[in-house]
Amino acid sequence: MTQVIVNFVSAGGDTTVTATAAEGDCLLTVAQIHDQPLEGTCEGQMACSTCHVIVDADDFAKLPEATEMEEDMLDLAAGARRTSRLSCQITLTAALDGLTVHIPSESHNMQGI
Repeated sequence: MTQVIVNFVSAGGDTTVTATAAEGDCLLTVAQIHDQPLEGTCEGQMACSTCHVIVDADDFAKLPEATEMEEDMLDLAAGARRTSRLSCQITLTAALDGLTVHIPSESHNMQGI
């Protein structure tokens, strides 16, 4: 199985966690395994925006377009930007090797409390 490297940049931009994942893995799951502060309250059902990430501009075009339902949830995400996506909706592929995502400063993982 193809390995995919993902870089998670902290909200403050001062820390990067590099994770190795398998092609086909969900970005939210990879983030949670690597202790990133993405809650994913709805468990990938697109009923919340607690897994919101900001995709690096260079990588954004590599992603499939967001569905209308995902766009609606992103409208509710604190600090959403043009390159925002829900990590539960990103399936890792070989084309995404080296993907860099930023954790929004508004992100608060209540599961870690």
